[in-house]
Formats: sequence, C-alpha cells, structure tokens
Amino acid sequence: MSYTLRGRIESRIVALLPVGAAAAALALAEHRWWPVEAVALMLGIGLAFDTQLYDRLLRYQPGWAAVPLGALELGVLLGLMRAAGVAAPLGPAVALFAAGWLSAQLLGHVAFPLLRFGYAEDGGELGRLGAVSAVAIGVALAGAGAAAYAELPPVVHLAAGVHQGPLVISRREVLVGAPGAVVRGGIVVRANGVTIKNLSVVGGENGITIDGYNRTTLDHVSVSGAKLDGIHVRFGSVHIRDCSVDMLGNRLGQGIDISYTMGYGMNMVEGCHVVGGMEGIATHVSMTEIAQNDVSRTQMNAISMTEMSMGMIERNTVRGALGVGIYCNDRSMCEIDRNTVVDTKPDGSTDPSRRGFGILASFQAEADVEANELADNPVPMGSVTEALVRDTH
Repeated sequence: MSYTLRGRIESRIVALLPVGAAAAALALAEHRWWPVEAVALMLGIGLAFDTQLYDRLLRYQPGWAAVPLGALELGVLLGLMRAAGVAAPLGPAVALFAAGWLSAQLLGHVAFPLLRFGYAEDGGELGRLGAVSAVAIGVALAGAGAAAYAELPPVVHLAAGVHQGPLVISRREVLVGAPGAVVRGGIVVRANGVTIKNLSVVGGENGITIDGYNRTTLDHVSVSGAKLDGIHVRFGSVHIRDCSVDMLGNRLGQGIDISYTMGYGMNMVEGCHVVGGMEGIATHVSMTEIAQNDVSRTQMNAISMTEMSMGMIERNTVRGALGVGIYCNDRSMCEIDRNTVVDTKPDGSTDPSRRGFGILASFQAEADVEANELADNPVPMGSVTEALVRDTH
C-alpha cells in the first residue's frame, strides 16, 4: 500500500485507540501507570518513525513489512522504557505492544477498507475518523496522566550518614537516599506502592522485608550483612532493579527470596549483582522474571525457581556456584534463555543432583531452554526425578 504521510499518522492513531483506552482504564483501576507510559511511548515512537523514516523510505509498503517494522519498533520501545525507568514487567509490556500491532493489522487490512471504501486509494487517510481518534486518544492518555500525577506519593529524602533501623515504612511513599545514606538494621515495608531508591542497607534480620504488600519498587539499593535474606518478599509483588546484595559469609540465607506471591502479579528482578549466600535469587510459588543479573559464589543454587513457580530466567550470568547454577524444581515451569553459566562446582556430597550442574530440572518441573552458554560445569545440563528439559532452539 502507498501511504501518504497523513494516512500513516491517521491509521496509526486510530489503530492505537483501543489499546490506549484499555491501558488508561487498566491504569486507573490498578493504580499502575506503566501501561499509559508504554502507550505514550508507542505513539511517540510510531509518529517519529512515520515522519522521519517510513514516509521518506517506503513509498510503497507491502503487507509483510509490518513484521520487521513491528520488531524494530518493539526493540526501540523496550530500550526507551528501560532508559526512562518505566517499571513494566517485560512479558506484559511485550503483550501490550503485540495487542497494538495486531489491532493495526486487523484494522488496516479489514476494518478500514470496509469503513472507508477509498481507504487504499487515499493512502490510508481516514478523514473525520482520524481527527476524532487523535482527540480521543489524547484525552484518554491525558486523563490517565492527570490521575497518575494527582496520586503521586510523597517523596521523602534520607540525608547522608548512618540511620539506625529497623526503618519501618507504613505509608505509600518514595524514599530516596542522598549519596552516603545508610540504614543500619534493615527496612520493613508495611504499605502498598512503596518505592525505595539509592539506599544502602546494612544488617538486620532481613535487609529489606516486604510481607503482605503490593507494588513495591526497589531501585539501586545495596544490601549487606543480613542475618537471613538480603531482600525478603512474601505475599505481595515487587520490582527490583539495579540492586547489589552481598551475602558472603552467610551460608544459610538467600540474596533475594520471593515466595508465596502467586496471585499477586508478576515480579521482576533485573540488573542486580548478588554474591554469596545459600541461594542467590530464589522463588517459591511465584510468577517472576529474572533477567540480566550477575550471581556468583553461592553455596547451593545460584538462581532457583521452585515449588510450582512460573517465569523466565534470561540473560543472567552465573559464576562459581556450588552444586547448581540454574535450578527449575518441583513442578515449576521455567523459560531459561540466553544465560551464561560458568564454573559450577560439585559440593562433594553423594547427592547426584549436586554434581555441578549448569542447568538442572527436578521433580516434575518443565524447563524450556534456548541459547544458553554453559562452560566449565562438570554437568552442563540435566534432569532428575521425572523432570523435563526441552531445547526450544
């Protein structure tokens, strides 16, 4: 089809209208604003590409071009969301984009030609429908944005220096530490929608405890010296990014433990450095995405997804684990993609599952693996006790 510039813009805006309305409604209902931010970025990226790239290079756009162009826009969207700090789980963010892309294909190939018989001859222009839709999506995004702004939590700044804990957060707020701010004795979250940024936590039973509360965000936190877990999550939801957890010398604790959160939404752990502990990152009965983390020198499993958990383990680096690098266990369903696991060591026991596996599935778990790099592990990959490992490459 040969689009005019106006046709490209109008077709894109109208196609995005149902997704934008759904994202705004979801954000207002759930008080999670990343869908609105994602749709706004999708619209901005699309309009920029339409005006600066597609209109100049694609005088005629075949139908099959929608697939590579969609992949390009998705990659740019995910990159910008990460750069802008948009707290969106990867799976739902991709699903939102896919809904917008599918809407554009169905409307462009089926609905628009029926609604406007001259649609193709007019280069994708929609007349009044395009103008009305532009106003409608603007109103929807602006309304959701205004609601989000009105509900912004208060920002609390913690001065540089040592603050004696445990520090209890009992209301929705954003706690931001100044350079050099340290909480000694741990932080306990007792409210929904709490954000903690740029803080160091030393000691405590757990470094940071979240038990029974949703929508917690931990951004650039550093935890060390915890007695049990570095970050301890129960019966809630959390997004952890760019953290540092030091559990060296603690043979029984977990760096990050997310347990019994099934039904509370998808959790996210990304960009963290975890060293030491019995397990580096562990989930039990949870839906969690574990991506782009560096986990090393653990005493049992570096990354563990167990007890009927579901999720993705992707693009992580695991080094020097004792026993197992990446573990999918107990009827869990794990997607294990593009990880690097090196130098896993056997723990010296007689347990055959502790022989230094790079990736191990156990007890009726199902692990789909693809494009992992496994080096210097006594057993690169395997399964025991009726588990299944599928190479999906």
